[in-house]
Amino acid sequence: MNPILRLVLIIGALIALAVVVHSVKKSRLTIADSVYWVVCAVLLVVFAAFPGIAFFFSNLLGFLSPSNFVFCLIIMLMLIKLFTLAGQVSRLQNKLESMSQEIALNEKRHSDQCDR
Repeated sequence: MNPILRLVLIIGALIALAVVVHSVKKSRLTIADSVYWVVCAVLLVVFAAFPGIAFFFSNLLGFLSPSNFVFCLIIMLMLIKLFTLAGQVSRLQNKLESMSQEIALNEKRHSDQCDR
């Protein structure tokens, strides 16, 4: 692997790690959500620092080049994250719907009691 590419990967991963830590400190990102991004950044650093790992797995799994393996791995991780986020959004939509129905019923009861 080209040393410049390795350096760019390491710097990019470290910047991503710094952004995640900063977001957690500013309470824009929960610690549970940050674990995913930290794991992705660490994987990029490992692949950049030890390119033999990417070569080994790309040969083992039949990829033509290690970069294809890394791209496929990143895409797979992003799809997993997308699926978990879609599940969280669905659960939150269900909660929001039931809470708004409860609020509407409580307001109806309250207005009925005030009308008496």
